[in-house]
Amino acid sequence: MEAFRQVLIVEDSPTQALRLQAVLESLGYGVHHAANGQKALEVLEETFCPVVITDWVMPEMDGLTFCRAVRSRPYPGYVYVILLTARDTLDDIVAGLEAGADDYLVKPVHPSELAARLKTARRILQLEATLKKRTEEVARLSVTDPLTQLYNRRYFNEQLPKLLQAGRRHQRPVSLIMTDIDHFKKINDTYGHQTGDHVLQAFAAQIQGSLRAGLDWAARFGGEEFIVVLPETDVERAGIVAERLRLLVAQTAVPSAKGPVRITASFGVSGVASGAEREISMEVLVAAADAALYRAKENGRNRTEIENLSLSVQEPASPMMASMMS
Repeated sequence: MEAFRQVLIVEDSPTQALRLQAVLESLGYGVHHAANGQKALEVLEETFCPVVITDWVMPEMDGLTFCRAVRSRPYPGYVYVILLTARDTLDDIVAGLEAGADDYLVKPVHPSELAARLKTARRILQLEATLKKRTEEVARLSVTDPLTQLYNRRYFNEQLPKLLQAGRRHQRPVSLIMTDIDHFKKINDTYGHQTGDHVLQAFAAQIQGSLRAGLDWAARFGGEEFIVVLPETDVERAGIVAERLRLLVAQTAVPSAKGPVRITASFGVSGVASGAEREISMEVLVAAADAALYRAKENGRNRTEIENLSLSVQEPASPMMASMMS
C-alpha cells in the first residue's frame, strides 16, 4: 500500500492547507496542493495522486463540481476523494457522496481520524488495483492461445475487420501470412505429442521474433496453422517476411528424447494494396492466404506462395516473389 501515499490537498485557505499538509507529512504522505478545483484537475493531469482531500466551498470550482469532474475523466488509476467541510447535515453528506466523493470528513479534523480514513483509502485503492490487474489478466487470457502465447482465433476474428476498415479509411495496405508446419502429424506420431507441443512453441517463438513490435501480430489459427497480420505492408514485402521466416524455420532443430527434430513450414501470403478499388472482406483475404498456402503444399512444401487481391493499378509481383522456392 506504500504506492498510495501521494495526497492532493484542494483548499483555498493557505492556513488550512498548511495545517493539513503538516499532519499528512507527519503521517508519511507526500503532499501536493491546489487552491481550487480547476487547479486540482490540472495537477492531476501532470502528477497523478491516488488520494485527494478537497474542501467543499472554494472559488471558481467548488468541491462537488470538482468531484463530478474527476469521475468524468480517465486517470491511470482510481482517485479516492475525501470531501472535507464544515457542513454536517445528512443532506450535505448525501450530496457529497452522490457527487462522487468516497468519504466525508467534518471540520475540524482530528489527526488520528484522518490517519484512519487514509488507511482505509489505501486499503480500498490496493483492492481496486488488484481487481483491475486480475480483470486485465482475464481479458488477456481470453484472447491468448495457452500453448504458444500468441493471440487466438477469437482475437484474430475480432481485430482483423477493424484493421481492414482502418486500412481502407487511411488507404494503407494490409497483408496476411498463413503458415503451418510441414508433416506435423508425422512429428506427433514419431516423437510424441509432448514433443509436438514443443515444436509448436518453438515455431510460435520464431514467428513472434520476426514481428515489428507494436505493429505486426500473430495468432494461432488452429492446430499447427498460424496466421501473421502485417499492417501497412504490401504483399511483396509480406512475401519477403514470409520467406525470411521460412528460411529461419528450416534451420530449426527442436530437442527431443529421440534426438533433434528438424522442421520446415509452408507459407501462403495475401494482401490488399493501398488504394484498392473495391472492399476486400476478412473472409476473402483469409481464403486467398489459405489458397496460397495450399499451393505451397501442393508444389512440394517448404515454400512461399503469394496471392494479391488488389485491383488498384500497381507493379505486378516479380516472378521470383510470385513463387518462392526453397
